[in-house]
Amino acid sequence: MMSNSLLVLRRAAVALALCAAMVSLAGSPAQARVFIGIGVPFYGPGFYPAPYYYPPAYYPPPPVYYTPPPPASYPPAQTYSQGSAPAGEGQACYAGAYVCPMDRPVAAGGSCYCPGNGGQKVWGRAN
Repeated sequence: MMSNSLLVLRRAAVALALCAAMVSLAGSPAQARVFIGIGVPFYGPGFYPAPYYYPPAYYPPPPVYYTPPPPASYPPAQTYSQGSAPAGEGQACYAGAYVCPMDRPVAAGGSCYCPGNGGQKVWGRAN
């Protein structure tokens, strides 16, 4: 029991000493210096300072006309037969009381669906 109280007292004393040292370091006044000189630097032998002025680098302007990139080669477009649909119209899905355009062509008579009023799928046939 006695050793614990001595240990606590010793730790408190060390902590108090550290706090006092920090306060004494933080409270010292700032030291300012003023230098008045001629401004002629002296360098020892073998030391050459960098020059004070470097000439600017010249970057020419870009050309007025840029050549266009080569034409891209794409695969030929995929063609689908529209069945009995007239030219200019896409396929439609007939699902009972719902008729909706199709985003992806399928074979005529193939199964498709339209979204119903509640968001459910209503299955039907493509024209």
